[in-house]
Amino acid sequence: MMFKYMWTEFRSTLKMLPPAQTAAHELLHAEHDLLRAEAGVEYAQAMVTCQKQRIKRLKAYLAVDETKEIV
Repeated sequence: MMFKYMWTEFRSTLKMLPPAQTAAHELLHAEHDLLRAEAGVEYAQAMVTCQKQRIKRLKAYLAVDETKEIV
């Protein structure tokens, strides 16, 4: 699959494309890049949420542990 994509890209660089077709091709790549970037943002937001929950859980554990030591 990757070879087919690379071959198509290679062939398209060897021939002159009309400006509208070139713009459509660039738009396709821009939309693909946007989807990849949005996926990265979703992953980063999920990691932030996960780490915040982890911190909250660890602080709660330490707070309970400290009260046991005092008694």
